[in-house]
Amino acid sequence: MKLLIKNGKIITSNKIFNSDILSNNGRIIQIEKNILPKNVDKIIDASGKLIFPGGIDPHVHMHLPTPAGYSSDDFYTGSKAALFGGTTTLIDFVTPNKGQSLCDALKKRKKEAANSLIDYSFHVSPIEWRDSLKKEIKKCIKKGITSFKVYMAYKNTIGLDDKDIYKVMKIVGKYGGIVTMHCELGDEIEKLRNAFAKENKLSPEYHYLSRPAKLEALAVKKAIKLAKKAKCPLYIVHVSSKKSLKYIKKAQARGQTVFAETCPQYLTLDQSKYTGDFYKVAPYIMSPPLRKHKDNKALWKAISKGVIKTVGTDHCPFTLQQKEAGIEDFRKIPNGAGGIEHRLALLYTYGVLEGKISLQQFVNASSTNAAKIFGLYPKKGEIAIGSDADLVVWDPNKENKISAHNHHQNCDTNIYEGISTKGAPEFVIVNGEIAIYNGKMLKKNKGKFLRRK
Repeated sequence: MKLLIKNGKIITSNKIFNSDILSNNGRIIQIEKNILPKNVDKIIDASGKLIFPGGIDPHVHMHLPTPAGYSSDDFYTGSKAALFGGTTTLIDFVTPNKGQSLCDALKKRKKEAANSLIDYSFHVSPIEWRDSLKKEIKKCIKKGITSFKVYMAYKNTIGLDDKDIYKVMKIVGKYGGIVTMHCELGDEIEKLRNAFAKENKLSPEYHYLSRPAKLEALAVKKAIKLAKKAKCPLYIVHVSSKKSLKYIKKAQARGQTVFAETCPQYLTLDQSKYTGDFYKVAPYIMSPPLRKHKDNKALWKAISKGVIKTVGTDHCPFTLQQKEAGIEDFRKIPNGAGGIEHRLALLYTYGVLEGKISLQQFVNASSTNAAKIFGLYPKKGEIAIGSDADLVVWDPNKENKISAHNHHQNCDTNIYEGISTKGAPEFVIVNGEIAIYNGKMLKKNKGKFLRRK
């Protein structure tokens, strides 16, 4: 398909300019003013609209197995929600079973992702140490996987202890990859959780109280130290706390390769959501938990200063019925919430329009930086000749109110319920094809697995 977008204001990570864009067979082939509409299949008039590179969400969990069942979005429903919000690429996770090789787990996960409507890749998680990991990690890198997720929490299932984290980091660093890290001190959290349980303090608010910001910050400090010793680039996922930023800033200032990500929930919501009855609070049970208003402010500032490079969602919704698994014990509530559909609108409304971040910082945080960090650039995350024609034509004036009644994720709750946004995609273009127009799906594309550099 040959597609011409005329009269738009293009926003990239480093410039803003008025131009037309011509794409053919899924790639951008021309960016100039007044391109003649010769032999084109479709023309979009983007007058008064902004044009962004398609969003890249570097942190999602579709079809995630838990004791309460799979997270409620599979790759089809989750990617559909992503599209309606302007996200055109996602990076999910491969979490093997005990004893399963990373490569076998990757093969299985690719099959599970085959119904995605957008392009996708994975971070692969070593969940136990074994001598064969060196070969397995090397093979994954050859297959186009450059990032490996390690958990400092959940040690009874998927978390690693410090000595094994260091071993993984050494291998990944040696072969040119990057380790992404869930930073919470798992042992200390377990002690708190079990202490609350012994006192019969089992309501959902104790999830929040058992995971204090200090235990995230100290884990961040430890992860940075281990990565420095192992000579491995580090990407810290879902940073929620002002305390954590202190260690991240110090590491970056001394030249260590440390990237930080946060999520919209840590920018726009706070711990007041943990007050109320089970059904009111349970949708907000996630790890790390929501923090204080001062943390929201510090995280916005960190995006504007370039300390936080990316905003993912940690998209992992569960229905209220699934959350009920922990109605008698907060430790059994499945952790996670949805958000992939609302990421761009929340960042635009509460970041750009409130003057906390610029349009270029918005593009960097929602797309370009993730592409650069995870080896997708300039194929993704950029508006340039030769880049994939993944584009969002953004109506800056369209107003919406977020609700579970009309969202597209497969869940009966929404943590952003009732929040108003201004700015929304008019067109979402995936590999040169119009997927979304004015809130309606026009075309279901088949997403591809992305081999990364």
